[in-house]
Amino acid sequence: MSLVGKLVFSAFVSVNAFGVWKLFRFLYRQLTSPIRHLRGPKGTSWIYGNMLDIHKADATLYEEWVTQCGNTMKFKGFFNLDGVLTMDIRAINHVITHTSDYQKPPSVQYTLSQMLGKGILIVEGAQHRQQRRIMNPAFGPAQIRALTDIFLEKSVRLCDVLSSEIAKNPAGTTTGARIDIIPWLSRMALDVIGLAGFNYNFDALNANEKPNELNEAFATVNEVMQKLTTLSILEARFPLFRILPSDRARTTKISTRTMNRIGRELLSEAKAAARESATEKGEIEKKNLRGRDLFSLLVKANMATDIPESQRLSDEDVLAQVPTFLVAGHETTSTATTWALFAMTNTPETQMKLREELLSVDTETPSMDELMALPYLDAVVRETLRVHPPVPNGGRVAMKDDVIPVEKPYTDKHGVVHNSIRIRKGDPVIIPILAINRSRELWGPDAHEFKPERWQNIPDAVSQIPGVWGHLLSFLGGPRACIGYRFSIVEMKALLFTLIRAFEFELVVPASEIVQKAEVVQRPVLRSDPENKIQLPLLIKPYKRN
Repeated sequence: MSLVGKLVFSAFVSVNAFGVWKLFRFLYRQLTSPIRHLRGPKGTSWIYGNMLDIHKADATLYEEWVTQCGNTMKFKGFFNLDGVLTMDIRAINHVITHTSDYQKPPSVQYTLSQMLGKGILIVEGAQHRQQRRIMNPAFGPAQIRALTDIFLEKSVRLCDVLSSEIAKNPAGTTTGARIDIIPWLSRMALDVIGLAGFNYNFDALNANEKPNELNEAFATVNEVMQKLTTLSILEARFPLFRILPSDRARTTKISTRTMNRIGRELLSEAKAAARESATEKGEIEKKNLRGRDLFSLLVKANMATDIPESQRLSDEDVLAQVPTFLVAGHETTSTATTWALFAMTNTPETQMKLREELLSVDTETPSMDELMALPYLDAVVRETLRVHPPVPNGGRVAMKDDVIPVEKPYTDKHGVVHNSIRIRKGDPVIIPILAINRSRELWGPDAHEFKPERWQNIPDAVSQIPGVWGHLLSFLGGPRACIGYRFSIVEMKALLFTLIRAFEFELVVPASEIVQKAEVVQRPVLRSDPENKIQLPLLIKPYKRN
């Protein structure tokens, strides 16, 4: 046999030996897993296990599983690996508060980092704690209070655009016009995060303007993030597949390069502004820093000479927050407001009651404190985020062997009762946000219904839910709770305040036609649409006061 032949044969044997070893480890792990005794649904795919079911699920799927398997169960992850899914509040609290022991799965970290860099959404451990510590002040009540006029300004601009769209129909001022509200809410949210996030003017609501560079780059990254393909799953889980050329990788690389270049320009501008606030001795004191947008506040705080060097972020860490601000600040609010309008078209009495409260305010530009003091607006926002959380599930992976305590004992498939969940390093855990938010056991028999009035007297049981806001898991909880939840809530309230005062909204298709499409966030599609396009067509007409 020639030397080349020997090398080829040796490589073939090595690859096969490695494959056999991986298969042995896979089978050994499955056969010895401490969660193999849990009851759980059968996998519906050899590749996806139950993941596609979970990806597309509403709360009724979990209820079926809970009825069959109990509050704590196993599920089949990718390639049918066992994982834990639990509705037990104590167990969920354990997972989301022990952030060093339960982190985002490496596959998720890889996928997000390719598009968003290593911002606060992606990094773990000491790096996350450092970023969070420096960024927290920029998301405090005082800073969000200063941004409220941007929220209202862009909400008013959206109303002007919708009025123009209605006027294109000769009878629009009387009968209204059919408008897909999602693109307009998305543009409004993009304009807000541009100005409030890093003092960048997208001008997305100006329909006559062509998208700018950053807009196009963000749109491309956002589109790629929404698509779950077999190749993307393989790339995330097996590094070998990452060397293969793909359109996804190519377009993502071009877009992130554009976002990084513009981010560096914004960083330079923010640094120059920070130096202007320096004292005669050249010192930049944290207490003297001024700035309204989140990015400038972050940069200035990072440059302050009265903070230790160990508490500073590198330029790369600061730049990573630009796409993070874009994605997190854009998707959450526009999606949540979409579902709020959908819910109020199904409950016209809610829309009328909310309008009455909003019209009682004698200004069109309320302050943050005035918005937060409106009880029914607050109830509508809370109920929307309860019934329609933008992100329906959270995923973690155990970083070490652990024992998770449970509030209520559960029975495994052999009839043995357990008071805790034994878990092994590498086991995935799903946090069922949507299912907890709509649990009949916690919220009562009408848990699936949209009823803002429930917030006048919520059940005692929901006080145990470890969410950072409103007894909900919509923004998660613990050290990794959404840092921008105040931003999102105030922006959503400003948007609803302006829209509901100006227009009446009706659904132009039967409510049964609207179904949820779960990607990174869950958004509405028409059941009858063969293209499965994201949309919410509404009849919008100006509201005329008596």
